[in-house]
Amino acid sequence: MAWFILLLAGLLEIVWAYSMKLSEGFSRPGPTAVTIVAMIASFGLLSMAMRTLPLGTAYTVWTGIGALGAFVLGIVLLGEQAGAGRIFAAVLIVTGLVVMKLSTPSA
Repeated sequence: MAWFILLLAGLLEIVWAYSMKLSEGFSRPGPTAVTIVAMIASFGLLSMAMRTLPLGTAYTVWTGIGALGAFVLGIVLLGEQAGAGRIFAAVLIVTGLVVMKLSTPSA
């Protein structure tokens, strides 16, 4: 269950990162509100997952999900460049997340 909660926390990290971009420096109320709510929920779920998962694993996976998701949304929704170096870096993040999951005792 901790891994599922951590996945939800990571997905909410993607939401708040994207909505923060849309808030244009917190100058737009709607995206700003989404950012704040998603941040609080994401941190709350992360703290729940950390009850069982090791700190290093939980935090690494949480930030990895957020980084990878923000990278993909940037390309798909915001038209950011997807150069070979950036894609290679994303593959390395995914590889790191898989290794972290496989090397952590079940929770």
